[in-house]
Amino acid sequence: MDQPHISGSAVIITGGLLDTNNAKTAHGLLRVSNRFKIIGVIDEKFSGQDSGDIVLGKSNDIPISNDINSFIADFGKPKYAIIGMATKGGVLPKELYASVKNILAAGVELINGLHEPISQNDELRKVADESNSVIHDIRISKKFEDLHFWEGKVQEITATKIAVLGTDCALGKRTTSRLIETGLNDLGHKAEMIYTGQTGWMQGAGYGLLFDATPNDFISGEIEHALYECWKNEKPEVLIMEGQSGLRNPSGPCGSEFIISGACDGVVLQYSPIRKKFKGLDNYPANAPDIMDEVKLIETLGSRVIAITVNEENLSDKDKTSVRSELASRTDLPVIFPFTDDLAPLLNSVLAIKK
Repeated sequence: MDQPHISGSAVIITGGLLDTNNAKTAHGLLRVSNRFKIIGVIDEKFSGQDSGDIVLGKSNDIPISNDINSFIADFGKPKYAIIGMATKGGVLPKELYASVKNILAAGVELINGLHEPISQNDELRKVADESNSVIHDIRISKKFEDLHFWEGKVQEITATKIAVLGTDCALGKRTTSRLIETGLNDLGHKAEMIYTGQTGWMQGAGYGLLFDATPNDFISGEIEHALYECWKNEKPEVLIMEGQSGLRNPSGPCGSEFIISGACDGVVLQYSPIRKKFKGLDNYPANAPDIMDEVKLIETLGSRVIAITVNEENLSDKDKTSVRSELASRTDLPVIFPFTDDLAPLLNSVLAIKK
């Protein structure tokens, strides 16, 4: 998604979902955004509160308002409003039409990362046209002439290439990728994250692809192109590929592309010990695979796991101790809880990879 002109002040729309996994785009933007200056959140359920208290466990001085008009009256008009949550089927729910119409009527530009191209919605586009606002649909493929086939240039890259993959979707792979990138840069080892979803682009990553908006024949080439261009232009020591979905999630298996087409040198494998089923597939007759089976799968595909990172959702300190002990009895890989642990063992595992 090459639209560097899109940047400026923004509020995030979360539709009452700010405290749920469905608002992971909002969560990512509240943690870091180099493209947008996040100045507020629109969420009627949490109006009047501080968004940091809800998402980060500490104040970030980014207020939550009930609607765009209240926000503008209290804090001024933002340039953009970002749809910051996932919805069923990737469509804009009818109950959010009023909020989006108010935003467009106020002359605020809309950033849409949903699957549904809102700019093609006649009802909403009419409001945008009348107010001279703009709808930016982010989750769209590049123009055909801008797409790339895989050529083998990935073998020229001398930077270490790692992929942060997961056993399922919505596990925090992007956040872990960001933490690794930041940690390495803080140590003086230049690192760049390759974005693969709309949130990574919204946060300001300079190189990547929108994985689920790219035609399948071009996935391998777009991964290679992003890696190669980033290496050539930015000269990083480490390239970090943000994984998508889960290696064996039947609704969208993903991971082998980064290992094979991206020729990754190592994998950071993220998982949730409490998920027995794939997210949203509770009634499907398949269980989430055992973590060590995924380690073997990655080895079969031609790479190796260098660390296991654990999603901490709904885990007490006692639970985390138990999970750590159980994994330690099965593997000598570093086991990291990325939000609360010292990341040194994880960063050292990345830096120890030999090219």
